[in-house]
Amino acid sequence: MHRILLTVCLCLSLISAASAADRPNIVLMMVDDLGFADFGCYGSQIETPNIDGLAERGLRFAQFYNTAKCHSSRVCLLTGKYCEQAGNERMDRAFTVAEALRSTGYFTIMTGKWHLKQEPTDRGFMRYFGHLSGATNFFTGDDTFRLNGKPFSDFGDDFYTTDANTDYAIKFIDEALETGKPFFTYVAHNAPHYPLQAKKEDVLKYKGRFDVGWDEIRRRRFAKQVKLGLLDPQITKLSDRPEYIPDWSQLTKDEFAWETARMEAFAAMVDCVDQNVGRLMQHLKDKGVYENTLFLLCSDNGACPFERTRGREFNPWDPRSYWLYDVGWAHAGNTPFRWYKQNQHEGGIASPLIVHWPNGMKAKAGSITQQTGHLIDLLPTCLEVAGASVPTELNGKQHDPIAGKSLLPILQGKQRVGHDALWFRFSNNRAIRQGDWKLTSARGGRWELFDLSQDRSELTDLATQYPEKVAELSKLWRRTAREVCGLGRKQTAPITADAELKTFPPNQHTQREAGPKAKRKK
Repeated sequence: MHRILLTVCLCLSLISAASAADRPNIVLMMVDDLGFADFGCYGSQIETPNIDGLAERGLRFAQFYNTAKCHSSRVCLLTGKYCEQAGNERMDRAFTVAEALRSTGYFTIMTGKWHLKQEPTDRGFMRYFGHLSGATNFFTGDDTFRLNGKPFSDFGDDFYTTDANTDYAIKFIDEALETGKPFFTYVAHNAPHYPLQAKKEDVLKYKGRFDVGWDEIRRRRFAKQVKLGLLDPQITKLSDRPEYIPDWSQLTKDEFAWETARMEAFAAMVDCVDQNVGRLMQHLKDKGVYENTLFLLCSDNGACPFERTRGREFNPWDPRSYWLYDVGWAHAGNTPFRWYKQNQHEGGIASPLIVHWPNGMKAKAGSITQQTGHLIDLLPTCLEVAGASVPTELNGKQHDPIAGKSLLPILQGKQRVGHDALWFRFSNNRAIRQGDWKLTSARGGRWELFDLSQDRSELTDLATQYPEKVAELSKLWRRTAREVCGLGRKQTAPITADAELKTFPPNQHTQREAGPKAKRKK
């Protein structure tokens, strides 16, 4: 009897080991405040050879969406639900992708920015290194840094947050490999979110690269996007520079020096992310798991237009500096679109998504898909490739259906049955997309209607031409807001037809953004 039981246990063990070996590892990486056009493979002049290489061997999305805001995008990524639907930063009406995958036998890892309630180790991650705050000093950190749930303060002279995220991701992946389990690794880089702090050698590499100014940079990026096949010039035009952004040729000598310097710092931060992508992927190759690792890379919102600089007298490699760029370079970052972070126009919500998976993808290498996707789709995608279904009950709690739909058919080169509609909101910025129709409102202003199949840049407002479509989509926005996301009457108050069309406010920089004020654990 003992021999029979031993044989059965051994067989089950072998089956489990084989299953673990077959299931892919998953690396999900999110960068912060990176515009649609800030990677080389999306049009940028910034050098991102490692990321571009993954795109050339993988798949790029031309119409992938975030929520235009840091914390809400993280909620969508982690839960497969709209932010409000999931319970906002508490996520108390949702399970996380880490909780779900951990229950199926995955080793779950996170490094980087959290920006939500509780801590990653409270929400399914077995290992965590990073900061709970919404932004941090890249060289000296802050008091919200944690290592596996305990305070971390080992910020040496050579500490740099982006590099440290990768150091710990590699360390934790090695721990996962020792267990024989497949791993899920979520790397949430704070870069290139402000403060624009970068290592000296990376900054100096870009000296003089942006002297031509934001107008010419945008023209070059758009031309490259068309050449790459990301955008069809018949339906996507380069939006004009708004009047509140100065003509580059009219800058004073001091203004020229300042604007070029801070764009050089931003580029250095993106470059460093790329270096770390290369370092992580090389480690996966060295460990023999590169081919069976699904890699996904996206951004949490469009480029950031805020100006809150202090410590301008210090170089960006000095921890005392706290630089930002503002609307001029943000407009270039979101080429060819309008508006920015927080707004639900394409400039705020259009995100790169690069997918690479040698063993599992059937889509043509280097291809670009025009099918739409959203951050809510990442959880069901990860679960499906792991061979797991979306749970209706987890940890003894019943869960409502998620909003996301798996992207796996697209990765397999198929046409996906997409969403009936995609819903967007941050503060008093609203949008809804159904098919190629998109209805959007900036800062509580009147609804604008666009046909994205003919006008991806949102330059021609069709609201007065199709008032019935405005009424239909605005009704759908409100119904989704109330019935799916649980918003109240004040948050869903109708926008009247005679409402003012808002423009970008000159005092936008006075708005504050802060992460949770986490206290040290004793």
